[in-house]
Amino acid sequence: MDDFVARFGEIGADGKPFLSSSRQSIITSLLSAGTFVGAIGQAFTSDRFGRKGSILIWSGIFTVGTAIQTGTTNSIAQITVGRFIAGLGVGALSAIVPLYNGETSPKALRGMLLVLYQLQIIIGIFISYIIDLGTHTINNSASWRIPVGLQMLWGLILLSGIFFLPESPRHLLGTGKEAEARKVVAQLNSVPEDDPLVIEIIEELEFGIKAENEGGKATWWECFSTRNLLWKRTLNGMMLQFIQQLNGQNFYYYYGDTFFQSAGTELSPYVIQTILGAVSVVGTVPALYLIETWGRRNSLLTGSVLEAICSLIAGLVGHFTLAPAGTPADQLSPRNKQGGDTLIAFAVLHVFSFSMFWGPTPWVYLGESFPLRVRPKAIALGSATNWIWNFLLSFFAPRIAERIGPLILLIFFGMLVFGFGYVYLFIPETKGLSLEEVDEMYRSGVRPWQSASWRPAEKHIHEDVSEVREVREKDDKESV
Repeated sequence: MDDFVARFGEIGADGKPFLSSSRQSIITSLLSAGTFVGAIGQAFTSDRFGRKGSILIWSGIFTVGTAIQTGTTNSIAQITVGRFIAGLGVGALSAIVPLYNGETSPKALRGMLLVLYQLQIIIGIFISYIIDLGTHTINNSASWRIPVGLQMLWGLILLSGIFFLPESPRHLLGTGKEAEARKVVAQLNSVPEDDPLVIEIIEELEFGIKAENEGGKATWWECFSTRNLLWKRTLNGMMLQFIQQLNGQNFYYYYGDTFFQSAGTELSPYVIQTILGAVSVVGTVPALYLIETWGRRNSLLTGSVLEAICSLIAGLVGHFTLAPAGTPADQLSPRNKQGGDTLIAFAVLHVFSFSMFWGPTPWVYLGESFPLRVRPKAIALGSATNWIWNFLLSFFAPRIAERIGPLILLIFFGMLVFGFGYVYLFIPETKGLSLEEVDEMYRSGVRPWQSASWRPAEKHIHEDVSEVREVREKDDKESV
């Protein structure tokens, strides 16, 4: 975007404005720094002001940051500060929203709703790509003010919409507001407050909260304590986010256009990222079904295999067949073009597989793996891990790719092989379990590869609820 470069770039020796790599790094890294700080910071607001209040606070912070960026004229300091402030909101909300969804969702729908959260993010990113594609040729500040300024609209929608959503019943019970919690549970399950299901859920939550609070106020160090294997659960959440960032798919978004140009494509970087964004949206849709049928473990294991194959083929084919970067299109040989077509095909398959499996599943796991006592802090650590590795990837990947070219994809291949082994050995199946039952499963010591067949010790309550419902339905039919 020429207007952005003219306003925030530097004047070169030829008298033309340019955006130096140092300034690009500052503008990019300040957002990443903000997301890291925000992901940690939300842990302090989520318990004090509640999940709903915390979402309100950080949505406001994000909107303010976006407004600061949009109002910038020529100040590089103002736009970077604005990006840092907006990053605070992005990082915090990336942790609070899975926390809120996990605590308010019925266990049968929790996985699907957390995937839906990821799908909405992907759709938002795709829309931003379309907006960039449509505005980048405008010859004034609208080329960048429109994409940046439109973010305020989504911030305002979230700010106003949160007033119509209930507070987390787990947080309400944890703060002694049982009557409000009972009302919320009834609303979320579409049953009366005196329904056996509501009574069962409230009793289950109260028992879990009472057991958690016996140790006093939770600290950050408790996330790594041996109690209830919290150290293992926290480490799993952080490791899945780490592996997710090093899956390789983000590399195609950031720097794939360099390789695609070597393949002979005449598409602009804006068109390429729009195509990849569309692939991500399409790939995430099946995950809404697969997350509750295949489960979390199988999704991660399958995704590791498919993405590893794509990385291996794309890396080797790209290394042995692509022309050097910067080669004019009319000098590309048929071998260069065929290799380029192969690389592009497997890049698309890689992005598609990621969106279906490794894109949403780590966030689902993060939102359902921790007891209420340390949940905000543990989720904060997982989200912060995601953002710090996102920053490191964007900072180091271009330098590595400049030296070894497409062979960088073999690094991602190695990480996916590692990810397969890690998931198989350490990640249990949490499909179909309530958050309290997940806690019970960890305490039972079941091995991860046997966890899919594990069942909670107390199941008779659920059976009683089903019987009561059947009697009610029968009475209703007879009365009709």
